[in-house]
Amino acid sequence: MKIRTKALATATAAGISVTLGLLGGSAHAADPSRAPGGNFDLGVWELQEPVGSPGSPTTISSSRLQGDNGFQDSYFYTDTRDGAMTFWAPEKGVTTPNSNYARSELREMNRNGSAADWSLSGSHKLSATLRVVSVTKNVCVGQIHLGSGGSSTKPLIELYYHSNGDIVAGTENSPSGGQTTHTVGHVSIGKTWQYTIAVSGGHTIDLTVNGSTTHYAIPSSFNQYKQYFKAGSYNQSSSSSTTNGARVAFYGLTVSHG
Repeated sequence: MKIRTKALATATAAGISVTLGLLGGSAHAADPSRAPGGNFDLGVWELQEPVGSPGSPTTISSSRLQGDNGFQDSYFYTDTRDGAMTFWAPEKGVTTPNSNYARSELREMNRNGSAADWSLSGSHKLSATLRVVSVTKNVCVGQIHLGSGGSSTKPLIELYYHSNGDIVAGTENSPSGGQTTHTVGHVSIGKTWQYTIAVSGGHTIDLTVNGSTTHYAIPSSFNQYKQYFKAGSYNQSSSSSTTNGARVAFYGLTVSHG
């Protein structure tokens, strides 16, 4: 079941929101000369890239991501024009054993370097300001993924951007699979927008896209599982092409728990 409410504000031009999620909460735009870890707080993330050995993508630790001279390459880098933290996932790339799609994507971690794995109780929020630079079909730009508690490797919710501009939420029906999709917004390719994926009260997902909030009940079959956030470019199409894919630029990315 979903209930839609309207907030007072909507996302506007990129320049209004580029300070969201910047390191230290500073009131200036991202510095195009710094690595992503010099502009964004990456101490609670690790990076998975679409390279490595089959079934085992390369992972970059939080410690390597942090700082002005932190890790960056052709799949994860600072856009030298506007300082955006940019993720590139081609249609051909190394994938995880449970997916046919390549990704350049951050996985939530704890400050001590252990993997984030939080219970549904309490409040949890992932907020982002971003734009999809290019996409072949569609790309997942944020999600809550199941952690420990069982054998499922499914997400609780995924947020997709489609090539026609539609923003679509996919809510998992149960840990064994099956996803229900909900169109929650529309933004032209290349335009900046905002989302927040949150959990409240242990039983509700609160999804806000450009000021419009939709609520989704969490099925009780997920109660045994803990969770973690993911964000970036998780391409949803595959082929033999290394030039087609999904490129996503983030101007803000923050996580909070309470």
